[in-house]
Amino acid sequence: MIYDATVPITSSMPVWPGDPPVKLSVKSHLSRDKTHTVTLTAMEMGSHTGTHVDAPYHMIESGKRLHEFPLDTFIGKAAVFEIPGVRSIGRRELEPLKWNGVERVLLKTENSKHWNDGKFYEEFVYLEPDGAEFLVERGVRLVGIDYLSIDKYKSESHPTHFVLLTKNIIILEGLNLNAAPAGEYSLAALPLNLHNADGAPARVILRN
Repeated sequence: MIYDATVPITSSMPVWPGDPPVKLSVKSHLSRDKTHTVTLTAMEMGSHTGTHVDAPYHMIESGKRLHEFPLDTFIGKAAVFEIPGVRSIGRRELEPLKWNGVERVLLKTENSKHWNDGKFYEEFVYLEPDGAEFLVERGVRLVGIDYLSIDKYKSESHPTHFVLLTKNIIILEGLNLNAAPAGEYSLAALPLNLHNADGAPARVILRN
């Protein structure tokens, strides 16, 4: 089974408050021989639109940039852990889970139900710094969550980002895991190949 965990990019999609809104404009012109119309879409959006990757440079001035990570960071075995009924995810919620061999973890929460709200969802579930520290201890390479930040809304210092990014752990935000049951998968989360970037939108596929 293949699951697409990517949020569709549309002009009406929710974006992080203050980020550039998405503007998709259809452009067209007649072919030179006037037998058909050539259509393309002009795109305006931020690098952290929808389902996207955070590289350390997003928060750390001297941090690694997106193109400096090998492709195998974004491709390989991953575990989807469903953690319902919580406001945040800390060490207490993570410790009981099965971590043997887990290098990439995607956190499925009630956030995934809110992608169709039609507006930005402020009360999204986030990862506590002590939960991030636990993941560092477990040696994970990539951590994903199903809304637009892994930190609490209106966080002033972004502590969870710093715990992970200072250890060169890639953050994958904006997932939609509604359709994907908890379990083990083969993950492909390939960001756009933006050079010197702080992050980029990604197409995220899960296969079991």
